[in-house]
Amino acid sequence: MADIVHYYANLPLVEWLAVISSLLYVILAANNNIWCWPAALVSTTLYTVIFYEFYLWSDSLLQVYYFAMAIYGWICWREHTANGNEKPLLAINQKTIGFHIKAILICGVISLLVGWLMANFTPTHFPYLDAVTTIFALFATYLVTQKVVENWLYWIAIDFVSIYLYIEKALIPTAFLFGFFVVFATYGYFKWRRLLNITEEPTNYASSTG
Repeated sequence: MADIVHYYANLPLVEWLAVISSLLYVILAANNNIWCWPAALVSTTLYTVIFYEFYLWSDSLLQVYYFAMAIYGWICWREHTANGNEKPLLAINQKTIGFHIKAILICGVISLLVGWLMANFTPTHFPYLDAVTTIFALFATYLVTQKVVENWLYWIAIDFVSIYLYIEKALIPTAFLFGFFVVFATYGYFKWRRLLNITEEPTNYASSTG
């Protein structure tokens, strides 16, 4: 713990801002707050540069996708949470087990293909693990924009793998940050699950599952 405190005391300003804005994003998203998306715009911009410099190129490209999805998420949440009569609230919803099995299989196959390409044609480190976190994060981010409650379960798994990667790359503050992400993702899951149970009606449930 003393080493981590020392590391944070000497942390570059850019990474400090990236850490703080990332924390804000997760905290606000877990509380179903639309302002999570502007925080995501800041963190993704900063981490694009940081990950590129550390040869985590998949993660760097992932931040570009996050940036686009932050804009998309803002649009989705904003247009559905307006008090006009055009659209109903974008409610927290859930998918069937079958949907997630298919999604995991597809993402797994794509991860293997991307990992092989990275291992053979790029200097990136940990190509397969990097590919797994990247592909599943792409999918999980989309689930967040659609307020699918199971997105948090994907993030918990992704964050654990990411912690290992960042420790190996000596990105200790970021690894420590992802430890917080695990905690907040767990909180987010139970918070969204509670909100789902409060608002869910039998007629809406059938239409929200895929």
